[in-house]
Amino acid sequence: GAKSVRAPRTIAGGAIASRPGLVSMVLIGLNVAAFVLTLATGGNGGELFQHGAMLPQSAVNSSGDVLTGVDDGAYWRLLTSAFLHQNLLHIAFNMYALYLFGPFVEQALGRVRFIAAYLTTAIAASVFVYWLSEPRGLTIGASGAVFGLFGMALILLLRAKQDVTTLLALLAINAVISLQGNISWQGHLGGFVAGCILGVAFAFAPRERKQLAQVLVELGDRLLDLRG
Repeated sequence: GAKSVRAPRTIAGGAIASRPGLVSMVLIGLNVAAFVLTLATGGNGGELFQHGAMLPQSAVNSSGDVLTGVDDGAYWRLLTSAFLHQNLLHIAFNMYALYLFGPFVEQALGRVRFIAAYLTTAIAASVFVYWLSEPRGLTIGASGAVFGLFGMALILLLRAKQDVTTLLALLAINAVISLQGNISWQGHLGGFVAGCILGVAFAFAPRERKQLAQVLVELGDRLLDLRG
């Protein structure tokens, strides 16, 4: 009889976690650890920062060191840049947003899907930076992935027929902020677009097609097309 009982699933088809929000807290811990290591290795001028930040094309820094860009094979920058931050205010804002929205999206998707979605939006943000930004400028921060959370949260809330007025107001404020100063609107846009696409795939796809591998393969192909 037990074999015929279906295990409960989330709205996106993922397994229900016993400790919702755990992955979000781990991601916050990883970002904080990376920030501490960045400070310990020389800050923005140190090896970790210089060789981990997003850099589309190879360049020479102020110290005369050659920094290899994504164009020349430094593909790790697409992901490592999402765990680096410029200063305390920068990481505090991003981690607070991750703390607010991460557990909700994680609970809706399930842990495995959430991890894959977070990393995918982080890479998508870097792809947009690669595509639209200054080719020899360094870009860092988890805000691309955070905007991915915003996008997924928006779609999931719409799917659940919940009021999204507050989230839309927050998005509008952040959109205005994204256009100020040295903030990477390209990364924010890339993360948000990828988040919305993932949100639709997870929330509205037929149950039999909510397989993580299929989603990752399709997005991987699109990212490679963008990069090419």
